[in-house]
Amino acid sequence: MRLATLRVREQTFAARLDGDSYTLLPEPDVGELLASGRDHRRTAADGKWGRVAVEEANYAPLVPHPNKIICLGLNYASHIAEMGRDTPKYPTLFAKYDGSLIGARDAIVLPRVSDRVDWEAELGFVIGRPARHVTHERALEYVAGYTVVNDVTVRDYQRRTREFLAGKTFEATTPIGPELVTADEFGGREPDLEISCEVDGVVMQRSRTSDLLFGIADIVVYLSEIITLLPGDVVCTGTPGGVGDGRDPKVYLRKGQVLRTVVEGLGETRNTCVQEEPRGLGGSAEKS
Repeated sequence: MRLATLRVREQTFAARLDGDSYTLLPEPDVGELLASGRDHRRTAADGKWGRVAVEEANYAPLVPHPNKIICLGLNYASHIAEMGRDTPKYPTLFAKYDGSLIGARDAIVLPRVSDRVDWEAELGFVIGRPARHVTHERALEYVAGYTVVNDVTVRDYQRRTREFLAGKTFEATTPIGPELVTADEFGGREPDLEISCEVDGVVMQRSRTSDLLFGIADIVVYLSEIITLLPGDVVCTGTPGGVGDGRDPKVYLRKGQVLRTVVEGLGETRNTCVQEEPRGLGGSAEKS
């Protein structure tokens, strides 16, 4: 099953893919749907809340306001090598805020304070029910499903301190979606999917999710030792090698470029980079 959050008539709705259209659900987004505990497989066939054709879908962030966005760094050997880091013994964790999230076709806003904005294609997953101190054998039962993420990173801000947060949560930089493919589609196993990233049609990253250093179950177990995971929480699993900052010479995103992130079987995000407009005090545009 595939779920999405769509913008419709100046509102958002959780939606279920049914053939060539989405059936709108009463909840405002996928996060609220998961938190409600309602069986999203059973909705009136008459489409009480309406339907939207796939080609007309306007995707909002899959989970617009998760309680937590938890990300892993250094989780593919190829990326660890290109960044010159040691292989971690434990998952390397950092967080994002929901203001960084954008929809699968929304523009990525390149911040005016930096010209070192990089791409990081990732497999994301969303928690389906509360998880605390779960066992490895049962960890995947807490995963609602999987999605596509790009952890777009402002490299100079990331390196200002030892903590990653500053470079990871810039406004309107993190595409997520377009859909949540529910975990039952993978038969209760961790998915082994090709993941890739293109900039203006040129492939920059390509790997498989089976190359993760810490797999999905490992991540759920570790996080649930620290804090209770809640329905709708988003977890980003890390990026493979091929980021712009790991190249010689280094390459960064520029205005007008199109960033395409694909995870096999889950779909793609396709986002055009735009420059953040300068603002003066009080939010008014600066005069030229």
